[in-house]
Amino acid sequence: MTAIWAGIDAGKAHHHCVVIDETGKRLLSRRVANDESELLQLLAAVLALGDEVIWGIDLADGGAALVIDLLLSHRQHTLYIPGMAVNRASEGYRGAGKTDAKDAAIIADQARVRRDLHPLRPGDELVTELKILTVHRRDLIEDRTRVINRLRGHLTGIFPALERALDLTNAGPLVLLTGYQTPAAIRRAGARRLETWLRNRKVRGAGELAQAAVTAADSQHTSVTGEKPTAQLVHTLAKEVMRLNEQVTAVDKLIEARFREHKHAEVITSMPGVGPLLGAEFVAATGGDMAPFGTPDRLAGFAGVAPAPRDSGKISGNLHRPKRYSRSLPRVFYTSALISIRSCDESRRFYDRKRAEGKRHTQAVLALARRRVNVLWALLRDGRCYEAIPPVTVAA
Repeated sequence: MTAIWAGIDAGKAHHHCVVIDETGKRLLSRRVANDESELLQLLAAVLALGDEVIWGIDLADGGAALVIDLLLSHRQHTLYIPGMAVNRASEGYRGAGKTDAKDAAIIADQARVRRDLHPLRPGDELVTELKILTVHRRDLIEDRTRVINRLRGHLTGIFPALERALDLTNAGPLVLLTGYQTPAAIRRAGARRLETWLRNRKVRGAGELAQAAVTAADSQHTSVTGEKPTAQLVHTLAKEVMRLNEQVTAVDKLIEARFREHKHAEVITSMPGVGPLLGAEFVAATGGDMAPFGTPDRLAGFAGVAPAPRDSGKISGNLHRPKRYSRSLPRVFYTSALISIRSCDESRRFYDRKRAEGKRHTQAVLALARRRVNVLWALLRDGRCYEAIPPVTVAA
């Protein structure tokens, strides 16, 4: 049986594929468009070169999604090699230049010699949807943060007292800024009229907000140069933040509805501090299946909450966060740990014990997050919900 290895350096418009045999000799080097017909032709050409093909690729989604789905649908054994690993491995190969063909050859050779690479498997449709939705939600949150920062900057330029008085993460202040942006306009309206205007738009705490705005307006009687166009920008940006808030709310509802359909949704949300949104992020990153991890230590390493040693010579005990970990999981475990400190007596006791041992707040929360990895892994392994007092196992 002839075994060959095919490496794909993936790109947006084109991929480069290099095929090698067991001696490292190149059997094929081809650049193909990211198009189904050309990729199928490449697949046929590679399969004609050997009886057993192992594929390696440096992307797991994005521009590589089509070629990965084609390979998996044809039952091809495909390994994922992170781009950082390819970049570091390239230092051990001859030549200082960098080309797509060279990267593809390195990927193929790494697939040939390494035994620790993760195989890509056909994705669960629900997990894929949650991954897409959670990434989209993260993009919306980042867009909203950028718009709020621009809004604060413009408002500070013409009306700093009002910027200090408003919490722009709430809906009421945003509604206020869609109608009133300058000290003079707020003084002309007055507290009573402004309160009525806000109440008509169903703003909670309209009286307190109106009074705070009038107080800020009474402290500034100077009209700043460029006030009129800046006020219009404040109006536009406030509308933009409100629009993004509506989109985030809609995506949150969709994420929660899809997450509830996952077979482990009840188990995951039974953990104190884990709601549908954090649970969806966890499923999107792991698939909700603990079998590929094997042990809770591997899950902790993948989540970035298990420190990796960096010892050398006489230096020992030097720990740091691993460089290879899921960038979304640390937030899931850290945020849920913070919430559980307030909502779960057991988590609070663990946190207080770590603080009494001399650990700082962040260290104590991270220690709690690491412990929660073990608990969640065991719950998913056993298929049971969280209980404050674990059930007693009766010996047979």
